[in-house]
Amino acid sequence: MEHKAISIRPFIGAKDFELSRRFYRDLGFQESVLSYNMSYFNTRELGFYLQDAYVRDWIDNTMVFMEVEDVTRFWNELVALDLSTKYQDVRLTPVRTYDWGRECFLHDPSGILWHFGEFYNSTAGEV
Repeated sequence: MEHKAISIRPFIGAKDFELSRRFYRDLGFQESVLSYNMSYFNTRELGFYLQDAYVRDWIDNTMVFMEVEDVTRFWNELVALDLSTKYQDVRLTPVRTYDWGRECFLHDPSGILWHFGEFYNSTAGEV
C-alpha cells in the first residue's frame, strides 16, 4: 500500500481543558477552536487535537515526539518561557545525548510527556 499522507494528527487529552489550552498557546501553537470540548493546535504543518477528556491511564501513557531543527536552541526557548513557574505540574528535563541524536523533555499540565529531539542525520528517525 502506498501512503500519500499529508499529516498525522494525534488526539491528546487534558485534565483541565482551559489550562491546557493556555499552556499550548504559551508554548507557541496556534489554536483553532473546533467545539466547546476540542481544539486543534498547530505550528506550520504539524498539529494535534486537544480534547476535554481525561483518563488517567491514557494520559499517563501518552508521549509525543516532535522533531526540531536545533534542540539546544529549542531548549533555551523552552526555559525562557518559564512554563514550570506558570503551570504547577509542568516539568522540563534538559537535553540528553543518545547514539541517534539529542532530545529534551516536557511534561504538560496533565502529565503528557513531550519529546523534542533532533536526529544526527535526516534519515535517523526512519525505520
